[in-house]
Amino acid sequence: MLSHLVSSCVICLCVLNWRERIPNSSSRQTNRISVVVSSQQEIMSASARGVAHSCCRWHDSAMKIGEFEVKDDAPEMRNTVAIAMLRPWIDVGRVGTLTLTKLERHMQAKELGRLATPGNFFDFTRYRPRMRMVNGQRVFTTPNSIVHHAHDETTDRDYLFLHIREPHALGETYCDSIAELLTHFDVTEYCRIGGMYDSVPHTRPLMVTGTLTDEQEAKAKGLVSQRRSTYQGPTSIVNLVTERMIEKEVDTTSLMAHLPQYVQLDEDHMGAARIMQILCAMYDLPKSLADTSRGEQQYRDINKAVTDNSEVSGLISQLEAYYDRVLANASESDEEQPDDEDTQSQFAPDVERFLTEMGERLEQQEEEGDDLDDDEVESG
Repeated sequence: MLSHLVSSCVICLCVLNWRERIPNSSSRQTNRISVVVSSQQEIMSASARGVAHSCCRWHDSAMKIGEFEVKDDAPEMRNTVAIAMLRPWIDVGRVGTLTLTKLERHMQAKELGRLATPGNFFDFTRYRPRMRMVNGQRVFTTPNSIVHHAHDETTDRDYLFLHIREPHALGETYCDSIAELLTHFDVTEYCRIGGMYDSVPHTRPLMVTGTLTDEQEAKAKGLVSQRRSTYQGPTSIVNLVTERMIEKEVDTTSLMAHLPQYVQLDEDHMGAARIMQILCAMYDLPKSLADTSRGEQQYRDINKAVTDNSEVSGLISQLEAYYDRVLANASESDEEQPDDEDTQSQFAPDVERFLTEMGERLEQQEEEGDDLDDDEVESG
């Protein structure tokens, strides 16, 4: 039965992933190209192709903050909030990427800086550089961690949007540089957002867990689950940034969308909408940013895909029962929260094995790296 369950889900996932990989020209930005040329020879060669001029201008007008190159003409900031996402570890369904990109477009954010030498931290056999054709010319882009800035006139608040990659080397130096950047711009709050797979059904409201300030909890009342994480195991070195901010008495907050483990959408717009809904409440942003229409359509497509599949329907029924009995009634008491083993024991043996196998596959995919192009997340 397990093999049938796994194969059925794989077929379902293939169909859904194929649908999500259809390019959406309206959501891709093709008019903003970043070119990083690291040697004089490359600059000369790129200049002959007409693509290096803006790159040279960037380096001539940049200052160094830690390992980041930041534009000299960076504006003065006040009430600054940094919102960060980390790929690929906790960017399941590209929830963090989608959310930041939408905020950047809404606020017309501009690039503020990026790592001066990303190769010090990233393995380019895992994060692959890209060659693209733009207006008949080849453009080379190097994977990087990129920071955008925007000012919200309505709330008179500045924002830094951090697209952070998991480092492969010199992790402490990398994290210290991010912390130094945040300190330089007097960030008052460091908020991490993202998505993770969990034993939850797509037929129930997506659960979001996290930590907020007392004021934010009042504003987002009922939107964030009180379930507390009991996770123990491997984590990201980038959590050091949070530790550095706590040491500096900067508010640290987080939001994590829990997505159905049996459905792997390239872009989970429902998850992104749930995160956006809470951010809008936290920072007094327009509620219209949290548009659920595309996510609702995605989940309707999932319903159609699993309607005639009894094995997958059985899995979903068990997840629904667990959600209704445990997750929907989560209290603030850590003692009352189930740990991972308790969660697994709530299901039939076949389902337990399936969820475990899916989790192992996802961990392997995360370890293999991230193939998302930086140009896909830039805005402004």
